[in-house]
Amino acid sequence: MTSLWQTTQDALTLLTDFDPALWNIVMVSFSVSLSAILVVTIPAVLISFTLAYREFPGKWVLLTMINTLQAVPTVVIGLLLYMLLSRAGPLGDWQLLFTQRAMMVGQILICFPVLVSMMHGALQSSDRRAYETAVTLGASRLRLALTMIWETRFPLIAAVIAGFSRIVTEVGCSMMVGGNIMGLTRNIPTAISMQTSKGAFAQGVALGIVLLVLALSLNFFLSALRGRGYLRN
Repeated sequence: MTSLWQTTQDALTLLTDFDPALWNIVMVSFSVSLSAILVVTIPAVLISFTLAYREFPGKWVLLTMINTLQAVPTVVIGLLLYMLLSRAGPLGDWQLLFTQRAMMVGQILICFPVLVSMMHGALQSSDRRAYETAVTLGASRLRLALTMIWETRFPLIAAVIAGFSRIVTEVGCSMMVGGNIMGLTRNIPTAISMQTSKGAFAQGVALGIVLLVLALSLNFFLSALRGRGYLRN
């Protein structure tokens, strides 16, 4: 019990003293994951809208593949990317392996099926009367898309937050393609994994607190917006 309390105290000290190594890890983690979610959100919304409101050959095959990709372990995605980006791989000349850009690509691949699946479900279950009214009024395709996106804004934002939460906490892909290089590609999950294996728990606990505060902040943000009516359908 004493050891646990001492570890927690040491973790809080690292946070409040703004330990450079600790906060560098936090900044790497957030910058990579935020970049990934910003890149993937708009394509995911557009594809989700197309899947929800357009009929085309192979639609259900595509949906099945997207839903299946959600279950692929992140370490498998990391392994595939490693093989592609290594010197012996077909994309080795790009020299992306063990960089933040490689981590971002991996997180995009992880996040994309999650976003599309959740957003498609939200759009599919939305009130069709808004869509039918817009069609009757002769709205353009862009106007139709914007109307339905606005009507389902709360579940769409919730999907983005869920996708961000998934990638900011994943460890397998980041470890494989990032290399866990201090000051460059070491993010929160890989740092926690490494510090725990070394028996140095203070930094791991401090980083865990950061993730916990992030999760609470995102959920309070969603609840506040919904409570004020900004995101009600």
